Amino acid sequence: MMAGPELELPETTTTSGSGLGEPFKVILYNDDFHTFEEVIGQLRKATGCGRAKAESIAWEAHTKGKAIAYAGGFEKCQRVADILREIKLRVEIAG
Repeated sequence: MMAGPELELPETTTTSGSGLGEPFKVILYNDDFHTFEEVIGQLRKATGCGRAKAESIAWEAHTKGKAIAYAGGFEKCQRVADILREIKLRVEIAG
């Protein structure tokens, strides 16, 4: 992600969903094409999470190269991934 205003966020592992019987994860990869605001907005749209959670996911992807954007059942992960891909974010579903 392109650098914008410096975000000071703690390092966290970011997941949604219970993880019980839901082995799928949407992994968001860092890129140099989208701003933090674009990524944060799309994460909120795709997952329904709050701004702080979306910032944390975007920051982790930026600093570590990838982040778990969502975890849950396959169909929901597919919907989340499709929404993130609307703006050409690079994601994959891992199971």
